[in-house]
Amino acid sequence: MNILLTGSNGFLGKTIVEILQKKHQIITLARSSGDYQLPLDKQVPNFKEKFNLIIHSAGKAHSVPKTAIEKKQFHQVNVIGTQNLLKGLENSAIPQQFVFISSVAVYGKETGTNITEESPLNAKDAYGMSKIEAEKNIFDWCQKNNVICTILRLPLLVGPNPPGNLGAMIKAINKGYYFNIGGGFAKKSMVLTEDVAKIIPVVSKLGGVFNLTDGNHPDFDELSITISKQKKKNKPLNLPLFITKLMGYFGDVVGDCAPINSLKIKKITSDLTFDDSKARELLGWNPQSVLEYLKNNNL
Repeated sequence: MNILLTGSNGFLGKTIVEILQKKHQIITLARSSGDYQLPLDKQVPNFKEKFNLIIHSAGKAHSVPKTAIEKKQFHQVNVIGTQNLLKGLENSAIPQQFVFISSVAVYGKETGTNITEESPLNAKDAYGMSKIEAEKNIFDWCQKNNVICTILRLPLLVGPNPPGNLGAMIKAINKGYYFNIGGGFAKKSMVLTEDVAKIIPVVSKLGGVFNLTDGNHPDFDELSITISKQKKKNKPLNLPLFITKLMGYFGDVVGDCAPINSLKIKKITSDLTFDDSKARELLGWNPQSVLEYLKNNNL
């Protein structure tokens, strides 16, 4: 296939290029590298090729905005950027298939287990709301133009040199100051970037909305111990829950300037897992275990 990949220089995008270019022609789009170099949130692309498949992976990643301007950036990048991409495609040639890389953040859940694709989209944060709006824009556009539409809702991504919370955990373990809270028994859904990349050519032909996870949902204790062993570091320490709750109460009193509060403590110590049985039944989704991957790969 002739594939356009946006966000080709991102954490997931790099893996998609590496895996799919072995069998397909990949045309890349990113802000400062690739075949098309432009900011989608500010510019409508002028495409010269016709594409069989669009993989829209570009977007502003999940982070906590501290100002109104930072909140607006999520809408600008994830919503306006998507609208500009769709306009560019309309001006060149309509593809046959469209895959959007979305997030489980659209559900707006801070706790819960086995959350399915049928769960309501209740996100109230700037990131989750921007992903909901982008999903709707893409779905409506695909229906209007008779394009097979796929939306992949992903949890924490795992792969080489991970950013975000996992990257921070690895850095802390390397430096010897990582510790679990309350035993670290909260389970979280995760998925490997390479497994996501491999399923895209399969799911793009079918269409639909899918959660993708490794199916095992490791807890912080399992994750930190596995990484520590791989890096030949000491077993992580544990901070008793009652101490962290006291820290959370103090953070509630201090306000936004505090690094932690009761809500953050609750999120860290609560399960948050998603159900991928739909992908397993319809796509033959059979991903690797994140823990097994971490045992055999030094991130």
